[in-house]
Amino acid sequence: MTSRLNLDPAAVRDARDLAAQAGQPIVELARTHTTVSIERAVLRLAGLQGADTDGLPWVNRLVDAVTQATGLEHGVALPVWDALLAGGYDDLTQLAEAAAQGKVAFRIPARADAAAARAAAHGALSTGIGRIDANRVQRQRLIDETAEPPRPWIYLIVATGDIYEDIPQAQAAAREGADIIAVIRSTGQSLLDYVPEGATREGYAGTYATQENFRLMRAALDQTSRELGRYIRLTNYASGLCMPEIAALAGLERLDMMLNDCMYGIIFRDINPRRTFIDQRFARQIHARAGIIINTGEDNYLTTADAVDAAHTVVVSQLLNEFFGREAGLTNAQLGLGHAFEINPALPDSFLLELAHAQLIRELFPDAPLKYMPPTKHMTGNVFAGYLLDAFFNLCGVMTDQSILLIGMMTEGIHTPFLSDRDLALENVRYVRDAAGRLGDSFVPAPGGFIEQRAKHVLNESIGLLRRINDEGLLNAIADGTFGITRRPADGGRGLGGVIRRADGYFNPASEILERPERAESADLHPVAMSQIGAMQ
Repeated sequence: MTSRLNLDPAAVRDARDLAAQAGQPIVELARTHTTVSIERAVLRLAGLQGADTDGLPWVNRLVDAVTQATGLEHGVALPVWDALLAGGYDDLTQLAEAAAQGKVAFRIPARADAAAARAAAHGALSTGIGRIDANRVQRQRLIDETAEPPRPWIYLIVATGDIYEDIPQAQAAAREGADIIAVIRSTGQSLLDYVPEGATREGYAGTYATQENFRLMRAALDQTSRELGRYIRLTNYASGLCMPEIAALAGLERLDMMLNDCMYGIIFRDINPRRTFIDQRFARQIHARAGIIINTGEDNYLTTADAVDAAHTVVVSQLLNEFFGREAGLTNAQLGLGHAFEINPALPDSFLLELAHAQLIRELFPDAPLKYMPPTKHMTGNVFAGYLLDAFFNLCGVMTDQSILLIGMMTEGIHTPFLSDRDLALENVRYVRDAAGRLGDSFVPAPGGFIEQRAKHVLNESIGLLRRINDEGLLNAIADGTFGITRRPADGGRGLGGVIRRADGYFNPASEILERPERAESADLHPVAMSQIGAMQ
């Protein structure tokens, strides 16, 4: 795209190069370690579902049993498929039940036994990933059958705690104009080191992310997509202690977008930094394979830090998210980088500052489906002022060609929005989009003017911060409170005990398949995927 801000291409290259340098040690950390959640995700991709009578998933029980017997340094796949073959179990569920009763003697097999276990595990994971491939093709077929909504896509949150209440609310929102439905998770689920099973009807300020809840909502939105003649996307959260597992479930149930930020869980949920970065790489490999768009969470930094003073930290995080995402296999079209309209409206020229920040991010990431977040920090409870502020947010979004607009609610910060609040918010964004949707075509900031100079200042600050991060290391920068003014040391937080250094001979059949260059859009799909596509027709 033609720059309207006259950004220096050399400065933009420097910023990307510095982000890659800062991120490379983190990639090496992820390549040399695994976690309990990655190993559980392997079992989920192989088809293991269900839970014991206490509600603890069988994937947890099986990984715990292997950990006690052999450790996870070689991965869960070798001991599990060795035991499956040697014990004559019908499936992984039978094996997990026996292991939970202490009836299985796990080992790290060698020679011919190891080869047999590897082959069996690889076959099982090929079947699971074949289902993800089939879902990717099915998504495109449904888009072709209905229609792709024009951008910006309108993103709306639904989360009552009860999946059976969420469904009619989501369908109603789609009928009123929402293009993306986000079912936010129950408060605190990111801190659970297991994924609940089944459909859930109780959640606080959100609905539990489970495979069955994913399936139910996706099926309902498919029905509504056909009814409306446009494809409605479904979003959830792949973050927290079970990030890889939830990513796997999203791929298996054909979700379209997932909240998946490189540092959100570290800063705002106190998840251990090492655990988060290791889990994230595997989760993003699944997202890449599934054709899922990730949404990153830079907007959250501005709820704790000042949106003007900390603007450059948003850009730095976006550049890091871009590097980590591309390294894991995501395309630019899957990088839904986040930012927000959070400048204090009482500040002189606040709207010009918002335009400068939004246009800068649009030009730094021209091919990314940017997700723009509405004002929350300065919503006071005055619903009239809030409604006006949301209209300015919508205007900034269309003027700077944002891809995804999470619509603002005039009752933000007062209560969970009513359906009537959502109707008014959708009316607001529809009016702005219809009345000013082409205004961006004529939006050219004055050369050398306030908007251009502010954007260049933020970019230069971002480069300076990236140089400092390279000097001290990303993990140390996070520990120093660089992002969101929250200090998170590398050895602190939840989940560090679930991090394991890989041994020589570590085996993860899912990683071996996911790291191949082939993608589901390739004409040479795995035979399992082809058979599953046929079953969907």
